Amino acid sequence: MSPRKKNIPDTDKPVTLKILADYLDLSPATVSIVLNNSPVAKSISPETRQRVLNAAKKFEYRPNLHARMLRTRLTNTVGVVVPELSEGYFTGLMLGVEQYLLQAGYLYFTVSHLCRPDLLEEYPDLLIRRAVDGLLLVNTELPRRVPLPVVGVSSHSSIPGVTNVVLDHNRATRLALRHLYELGHRRIAFMKGQRFSLDSDSRWQSIQVIAQEIGITILPELCIYLEQNSWSPELGYAPVRDLLARTRDFTAIFCFNDTSAIGAIRAIEDTGLSCPRDISVIGFDDILVAEYTNPRLTTVRQPLHKMGMTAAELLVQRIQTPNQPFSDTVWFTPELVVRESTAAAHSPITKTRKPRRSASAKSR
Repeated sequence: MSPRKKNIPDTDKPVTLKILADYLDLSPATVSIVLNNSPVAKSISPETRQRVLNAAKKFEYRPNLHARMLRTRLTNTVGVVVPELSEGYFTGLMLGVEQYLLQAGYLYFTVSHLCRPDLLEEYPDLLIRRAVDGLLLVNTELPRRVPLPVVGVSSHSSIPGVTNVVLDHNRATRLALRHLYELGHRRIAFMKGQRFSLDSDSRWQSIQVIAQEIGITILPELCIYLEQNSWSPELGYAPVRDLLARTRDFTAIFCFNDTSAIGAIRAIEDTGLSCPRDISVIGFDDILVAEYTNPRLTTVRQPLHKMGMTAAELLVQRIQTPNQPFSDTVWFTPELVVRESTAAAHSPITKTRKPRRSASAKSR
């Protein structure tokens, strides 16, 4: 029996799913499953999947999105809600989100609420009216339940129907404080994040528990409570400068994030002191610039890229298989990255010990 002759598509006309299936000698359902990256696509052999993708590219197949929307009631778009889009934490996370959504064939709308209650209330409805299939929240808590799949990163949501992607803050705090303790630090300054940052309370509770466990006393006069709505190093600069104006009787600072840690180091240097010789500084997140600051920043690494990819994958799974059970919480493990901004402790700086003069002071 002679092999079936392929029907070569007419490239002067749009190639339909049926024409593509006839050319490949496959069923339209099989071709559709591959091109839509359906959850059951993994049951099709890699060779067949590649044949479908190669043919779709060769004949410039374009799916009828309107027909698919009518059939599946899905738009292959998601809404991403973030406090802001500055460099640092959100950049690292969004790189992972974007990478997964791109390979899964999804577009996304991103909105920044800037911690304004009116925008937090309005944006979910705005995205739903634009027919997104689900919501991905970053350090954002929904004001109420919505009729869509929702995945939150560092959102700490108690609303039913939300999958929370979170870091193990107890382990993160233990890594940081154990590192400082083993270096001999006992008088440590602590930063608590802004009230609108949803990680603030969880991390502060961890600090209180783990400090007692390790044997570090949290001194009220060495606690910094961040208030400024800023995502620049100014967040840590001004509070640490003010702390140093009141007292220098401490040897280390555990900062709320890397951005505030960079500001803290600048404040220490501008006061005529040195990091880590006089005061050690440890950050949190391991943002892209942490390895290139001077000194290079010791920090607790959140696997931001992986957290972003996982959150996007979970959301797509929930969109495509809405009747399947889903986890309420997915935990991630932090890692301590030791660089140059921490060193062995010495006697705290007091009034009887003069700080190192800055280079600009020496020149005067």
